Amino acid sequence: MSELKRPKRGLFVTGTDTGVGKTYVAALIARALVADGHRVGVYKPVASGCWREGDQLYSDDADALWAAAGNPGEPDRVCPQRFEEPLAPHLAARAEGKQVDESLLREGLEYWGDQCDVIIVEGAGGLMSPVSEEDYVADLAFEFGYPLVVVSPNVLGVINQTLQTLITAATFRDGIHVAGVVLNNMSESSRLSEDPSVQTNRRELELRCVPPVLGEVYWDTDQFESDVNWWDLAQEPAR
Repeated sequence: MSELKRPKRGLFVTGTDTGVGKTYVAALIARALVADGHRVGVYKPVASGCWREGDQLYSDDADALWAAAGNPGEPDRVCPQRFEEPLAPHLAARAEGKQVDESLLREGLEYWGDQCDVIIVEGAGGLMSPVSEEDYVADLAFEFGYPLVVVSPNVLGVINQTLQTLITAATFRDGIHVAGVVLNNMSESSRLSEDPSVQTNRRELELRCVPPVLGEVYWDTDQFESDVNWWDLAQEPAR
């Protein structure tokens, strides 16, 4: 990766699992940075579960990120590899008789090198989700070198899931720096849930996580419940 022309600042958004609201949170971050006057790029190296219209495949996640960033660059560069089946990307590609291009996973970031001041990268699933025959999301996060933002759903079990993700980040290869955790309320009734953990999860995470809990996202909101300086968190690549 050192020879590639990467954006000078960035964040890599991952989650404790698939379906935890990574795209929603990544879009909020992008929107906040745009509102502060920054040129924001968005990159999702690969997506599966895309929908087809004629000969074209579209990723709702990629479209949401692109819109949140103010439609920068060419839309196809947001997510250059898209597959239809709702499977891990390498399996979705195999179902189409194709293979994930491992070089493009990395080189696709180069396009954004002079297109933006800061890049928001969104992974697929969690850190140990496969994205190719050989690569995990964690491989890309490590090689891109941007700090991680871990999206955690405010549900029973999130403490274990979040701590496992943080342990993975700390021990994968030489370690991946984590900027912090965002707690995501994923349904309208989540804060009124009969699950009592919803009321205590944030405090427990704040007590047990070394990286900070950066904030919380409530259902159907267009901002974080507290101000976060995403520009300062978006550091230069570690490698």
